[in-house]
Amino acid sequence: MRILLVEDDYEQSEPLQGILSEAGYIVDTAEDGEIAEWLISQKDYDLLILDWMLPTISGLSLCRQYRCAGKTAPILMLTAKDTTPDKVMGLDAGADDYLVKPADLVELLARVRALARRVPNWQGDSLRVADLQLHLAYLTVEREQVTVELSPREARLLEYLMRHPNQVLTRSQIEEALWEWGMEPESNALTVLVRKLRHRLQQVDAAEWIRTVYGMGYRLNPQY
Repeated sequence: MRILLVEDDYEQSEPLQGILSEAGYIVDTAEDGEIAEWLISQKDYDLLILDWMLPTISGLSLCRQYRCAGKTAPILMLTAKDTTPDKVMGLDAGADDYLVKPADLVELLARVRALARRVPNWQGDSLRVADLQLHLAYLTVEREQVTVELSPREARLLEYLMRHPNQVLTRSQIEEALWEWGMEPESNALTVLVRKLRHRLQQVDAAEWIRTVYGMGYRLNPQY
C-alpha cells in the first residue's frame, strides 16, 4: 500500500512515517496542502492521512477536493479538534475515520489496517503464489513450513512481484513502487535489494523464482 501522510509538524510526522514504514507501507509525506495537492494529482494512493490544520490548504479542504474529484481511497483525519461538531464536519467532508492528536501509534496502525480492508484491490494480510506465502503483517515469507523474516523493503519487493506473477516488471516500475516520493535510490539499489531477497528466498528454496530479464527488469516465475 502507498500512503500519503500530510502533517506540518515534523515532531509528529517523523514517528508516524517511521512506524508506517516499519509496518511495510510505502509512505510519501507532505508538510503543506499545496504539496499534498500536487502529489495527489501525480500519484494514486491507497490511503490518505491528513492533518486538519495545514499551511496553504487545510486538510479538510483537501478531503473535500479529493471526494469531489471522484476519488475513493480511504481518508484518516488527524487533528487536535476533538469536539463532536468537528468530528461530524470532518466525516461529512469525506473522511472515513478520525483520530485525535497526539495519535497513539499502535492505535494508528490498527486504524490503517482497518481502512486498508476497504481498498477495492485489498487481498488480505497474506499473499500466496503457488506454495509461497507472504505474511504482510509480520514481514515473513513461508514455504514448506519454513518461515523467514524479511526487511520492510524486501517485503515490499516480494509483495510487488507476487501481485504481478509471470509479468516482466521494468526497473523504473519497481523503483517507483518501492521508494517514497523524493527519494532517489542509488543506481545499484534495486540490484542489491534483489540479491538480498534472493538470499532470503534461498532459505525456502525459492531464490530461482526471481528471474532477471536482461535490459528490462525482473519477473517472478513461480514453480508450481
